[in-house]
Amino acid sequence: MKVVIIGGVAGGASAAARLRRLDEQAEIVVFERSGYISYANCGLPYYIGGVIEDSEDLTLQTPESFFARFRVDMRVLHEVTAIHPERKTVTVKNLKTGEEFDEPYDKLLLSPGAKPTRPRLPGVGLEKLFTLRTVEDTLRIREYIQSNHPRSAVLAGGGFIGLELAENLCELGMDVTIVQRPKQLMNPFDPDMAAFIHSEVRKHGVRLALGHTVEGFEEKDNGVDVLLAGEAPLHADMVVLAIGVTPDTALAREAGLELGLKGSIVVNDRMETSVPDIYAVGDAVQVKHYVTGNDAVISLAGPANKQGRIAADNICGGDSRYLGSQGSSVIKVFDLTAAATGINETGAKKAGLDVDTVVLSPMSHAGYYPGGKLMTMKVVFEKGTFRLLGAQIVGYEGVDKRIDVLAAAIHAGMTAIQLKDLDLAYAPPYSSAKDPVNMAGFMVENLSKGIVKQFHVEDVKALPRDGSVTLLDVRTPQEYANGHIEGFCSIPVDELRERLNEIEAGKPVYVICQSGLRSYIACRILAGHGYEAYNFSGGFRFYSAVVNDRRLIESATACGMDKR
Repeated sequence: MKVVIIGGVAGGASAAARLRRLDEQAEIVVFERSGYISYANCGLPYYIGGVIEDSEDLTLQTPESFFARFRVDMRVLHEVTAIHPERKTVTVKNLKTGEEFDEPYDKLLLSPGAKPTRPRLPGVGLEKLFTLRTVEDTLRIREYIQSNHPRSAVLAGGGFIGLELAENLCELGMDVTIVQRPKQLMNPFDPDMAAFIHSEVRKHGVRLALGHTVEGFEEKDNGVDVLLAGEAPLHADMVVLAIGVTPDTALAREAGLELGLKGSIVVNDRMETSVPDIYAVGDAVQVKHYVTGNDAVISLAGPANKQGRIAADNICGGDSRYLGSQGSSVIKVFDLTAAATGINETGAKKAGLDVDTVVLSPMSHAGYYPGGKLMTMKVVFEKGTFRLLGAQIVGYEGVDKRIDVLAAAIHAGMTAIQLKDLDLAYAPPYSSAKDPVNMAGFMVENLSKGIVKQFHVEDVKALPRDGSVTLLDVRTPQEYANGHIEGFCSIPVDELRERLNEIEAGKPVYVICQSGLRSYIACRILAGHGYEAYNFSGGFRFYSAVVNDRRLIESATACGMDKR
């Protein structure tokens, strides 16, 4: 059996290695148009910033090392220019010599990946305008920085690559601005959770121009002007396009393969395309979202590696199935860690699901053990069934551990209530006896049993200030004096029982504290005395972060910068 693989990196290289482990006799040929067969995409921004010092550390395998270990014929700088399913060959161009030839196959695996989205805008081809996707892109950017010592950069796009690159360019001493059309960074997060990411990047000097549309680029004053719709241009010494990626599927289209979302290759759960004996994996394929069951394109390394393994199993006569992509991800944002899994509240509502959320601010480990750090967790679940749909966490310690537990819980089909039953490891330096994941489960259980009712950030503005309800802040007088929501009166929780006469009976009471714990206790006290009480989800800390972020975004100056 002869297997030809188009593209290396995550999906193609993992498939090639798995094929060899399953079939020692198979002839395996990999064509990769770049000069690198297997490299660490996710490490590219850190090489630009100097965190990774040696470019060779980005290369996981070379053609020589791959052949030595697996006897796979790895041909870099070879571009497949056409697929001929009717005669089971591909046309290949040697980019070094210009030679073209046809290569036959019994089975063909497509792993072309995705390419940086390059909008059709004036000036996209400027010399000082870069994209970041390959090792060659990385070397080009680093060489430009070392040779020209730019002092400023504009990044068009605020996803994974944009944020990681922003951090690394800041560490090099550059002034960095991120500009993009959505009014938030990092779409896997809801806007309220993205507020914490915005705060962190602002704290480190990154300017945010959110809600602005880029209309083009012009070379000016030895740099680049980024042209914005209805705003003054942003000027920088260099610009990086990081607005996302597009499935690289021109070959598949020309060969007549069925395409789906964003031009991605349609595959079944065996990673088979619409054409017999042709498989596809990685960033170029359309998959099912594990939570919603809807078609999706999810460009992450973990799914690509799994898909490569599954395709190899099936090429060798097995029956492996891809269950779908859940979108679990984590990112370092300066000192902050932000992670998400499943779907967020915004995505769940767009999918037509009736959802609710809990927001909590637990410590990363036992409060009495030194060094604990606050994190903010948001857990999304379906009303009625309490099916666990997704989670987002931002914090400084222990974030990756909790998101992985929640990702496993979603995959296992657990309800949000069942999080309370998980038996998780505890020692004071690492966690609390009631782990934050357990705490989320306790909170959802209380909601399910009617022990507590809650209200959210988006509900606050609509609360009547005409005396028909009581708005109550149960923090300490000092906390209240340092900042509170207009219309909320102050009664500390520890004085509440003695001051119940100050709260008019028969009126609903909306209660807030700093994190949601004291206000929950206050709600139980009030309920025990016949009041209808609602607890604010997330507390004043959460409210303040979200509202302040929205204010900064909306009051951005005409040049697209945050006011400072």
